[in-house]
Amino acid sequence: MSAAVVARWAVFPEAGRRELGGSCALSLLRGLLQYDPSLTLSGRSTTSPPQLLMCILFFKFDPRPVSKNAYRLILAANRDEFYHRPSKSADFWDGSNEILSAGLDMEEGKEGGTWLGISKKGKLAALTNYMQPKIDKNAKGRGALVTNFLTSDLDSYSYLKKVALEGHLYNGFNLIAADLNTTKGDVIWYYGNKGGPEPVFLNPGVYGLSNSLLDTPWKKLQYGKQLFTDVIRHSQDLVKEDLVQELIKVMNNQDPQLPDPAIEDQGKDYILPILNKYAAVCVRCPDYGTRTNTVILIDAVGHVTFTERTMLNADVDQWKTSTYQFKLQI
Repeated sequence: MSAAVVARWAVFPEAGRRELGGSCALSLLRGLLQYDPSLTLSGRSTTSPPQLLMCILFFKFDPRPVSKNAYRLILAANRDEFYHRPSKSADFWDGSNEILSAGLDMEEGKEGGTWLGISKKGKLAALTNYMQPKIDKNAKGRGALVTNFLTSDLDSYSYLKKVALEGHLYNGFNLIAADLNTTKGDVIWYYGNKGGPEPVFLNPGVYGLSNSLLDTPWKKLQYGKQLFTDVIRHSQDLVKEDLVQELIKVMNNQDPQLPDPAIEDQGKDYILPILNKYAAVCVRCPDYGTRTNTVILIDAVGHVTFTERTMLNADVDQWKTSTYQFKLQI
């Protein structure tokens, strides 16, 4: 049986029923769906699967820590993606040494987008997609939401306010934007175009964000947030390098958190085997999963440590770790 025939039956299930008989075609389709996130329960291919891309991040925000050994910001994030999707590793853009991003998307037509970045001027932004059954291929590219903020003169609130006015032009997303200022104090705002119409001001605290709205109680998010909290509770007792490694360990936890009614409800257009693959903090499938861990630490005086662990050659056994350090210029 050729791949083309399998694909045709998947996209046109009625043809499959006629050629194989109903139960056999449906069984084949369900098996295929387990390995192809670009197909929905109806059997129709989206041909473009970003609605299922599952990223996750946790961060602790304390703009004025009491102890000089405490951190103003601790952030740990995973990028889940097809292993073969082309992208650049974390680096400063164009050798300018002003803006550092956790990799740039190099897929044709989406070059230059990113999901996480920080500038020496104190701008930080992080993006996750919102899980939705159908996407608009003609929508504006979400990866530019981060890059546009990092290069903009707008403050975080003004930028998210502007984005909110155009939120309907994008497929579902969540965007964190921050102004990190050692003198005036740090400010973080959140906006999700599947939530309320206005940006949300974030008070100091611990937050988790995956592919629903901020702090939506998906079990994997709650579980990961607890693991993250357990580590940062002892952050002042750990040397920086050990803290980074403990956070990376959290982000590579593969314990599935099942069953999860919340994720099943939002993903009701997908069959359960697909959703179950995404029920852990670290996603690991044959051709898709967590391919980048990023940890950002910002201490009381504005010193930034940015560590990225990224997969090499689409091989889950090959990884490269890079660390960048600089001081905020504010």
